[in-house]
Amino acid sequence: MSKKTVLIVDDDAWLAELYARVLQKAGYITHVSPHAIDAMSAIDDVHPDVIILDVLLTGNTAFTLLHELQSYGDTGAIPVILCTNLAADISLDDVKPYGVKRILDKSVMVPEDTVAAVRSVLL
Repeated sequence: MSKKTVLIVDDDAWLAELYARVLQKAGYITHVSPHAIDAMSAIDDVHPDVIILDVLLTGNTAFTLLHELQSYGDTGAIPVILCTNLAADISLDDVKPYGVKRILDKSVMVPEDTVAAVRSVLL
């Protein structure tokens, strides 16, 4: 079985690198993008199996990226995990049409929760 690739889209560089280290330790290949525009290029380059996406990005929002992903057949099939401080304000039912499979609440999660979330969406 080949290693799965996770794209982490978060403008908090420290937190993104922490998620990357935890996921790498669990056996995943990771790439980090600081914003939505960079993420679109990274998606084309690395073809991630999963995207971990912060909602409150600098510049274009996560929802802009989600809309862009859904406009293409291949990228629309990539499972997305939202990782946000706004988790209490977002209903999974509302964002499922955009490929969102899980929502992690940054205010209560630990970095290892990203591993469990990635595993759950890759089943």
